[in-house]
Amino acid sequence: MKKITIKVNLNHNSYPIIISENLLNNAGLEIKKVIPKAVKFLLITDKNIPKSYIHSILSSLKSKKKYLFTLNAGEKSKNMNFTNKIIEKLFKYNFNRDDCLIALGGGVIGDLSGFASSIFKRGINLVQIPTTLLAQVDSSIGGKTGINSSEGKNMIGTFYQPKLVLIDPLTLKSLPRRHLIAGYAEILKYALIMNRKFFSWLEKNSHDIINLTHINQVMYAIKESCKSKATIVQRDEKEKNLRAILNFGHTFAHAFEAVKKYSNDLIHGEAVLYGMMIASSLSVKMKMLNINEHQRIKDLYRKLNINYKIKNIFNKKDISKIFNYMKHDKKISGSKINLILLKKIGNAKILPSDLNKNIKPILVEQFN
Repeated sequence: MKKITIKVNLNHNSYPIIISENLLNNAGLEIKKVIPKAVKFLLITDKNIPKSYIHSILSSLKSKKKYLFTLNAGEKSKNMNFTNKIIEKLFKYNFNRDDCLIALGGGVIGDLSGFASSIFKRGINLVQIPTTLLAQVDSSIGGKTGINSSEGKNMIGTFYQPKLVLIDPLTLKSLPRRHLIAGYAEILKYALIMNRKFFSWLEKNSHDIINLTHINQVMYAIKESCKSKATIVQRDEKEKNLRAILNFGHTFAHAFEAVKKYSNDLIHGEAVLYGMMIASSLSVKMKMLNINEHQRIKDLYRKLNINYKIKNIFNKKDISKIFNYMKHDKKISGSKINLILLKKIGNAKILPSDLNKNIKPILVEQFN
């Protein structure tokens, strides 16, 4: 498949998403087109990223003032301590607002780098180069940044758009299948909330994505996901209304991750897969989604051998912990929380749901 460019149109915050094979080798050239005044570059990455990726990007940057900062992989690095370490590096090398920070990695690297970029001198140029499927189709796009705290996931953060997103699908070949399935969760999310036709396509082609069987099919799924995300962000950049539908399954997922203490026992995309199924079940309970539609979703999970029952990872004693984290969610208003539920496949709705009447019973039901 040829090089794909998708524009996120946000007036002065607009930027391109470029999808192409072997893009890492041309990263410097693409960055120069968008940020011509940048002289200094700080590449943020983690210890799981292949050294060949790092070498390709640093070699492509035609500047002597390029620096590297590598941190531990995983959600536990997404905190204020590492934010401060990045900022210290930027001060040490005397970066200014024309210079550039490059995030190379998954969602953790992207969120952390984006947050540091947004607060250093009130904003420094940011380029996202996501290397996981989840980051390529979701977290690298849209400008949400954030770090975790003891109160929950992404409770501290900003909206800060990158100048450029570079997606090379060949980086996915370094991922274990578990992380491909985690990224698939976000692809499925777009189909469920806004693209029924795409869901039908996924019913036929999901194995090609998870197994990286056909790179063109993978690129098509990435393209459709990025287009969906761009469409929503363009209409609601700061999540005042419509953009909230992107949180489908995530309210449950964030609580699951917090109870697991952001450990490798449950990675984000896996939590989202559980969360989306519970949200779908709640949609049926609240007489929005019909049983046949719900069955299509469950059939797709089964076809891909994806677990979707939380009793596989939690016990009944964990329900109160999950519930307590949900009570502190950003979307709480009084005794209700704004949940994203399905009217049908391809059509989602924001619905205030009572914590005690709606949320707790559906959690309990998962163990029956």
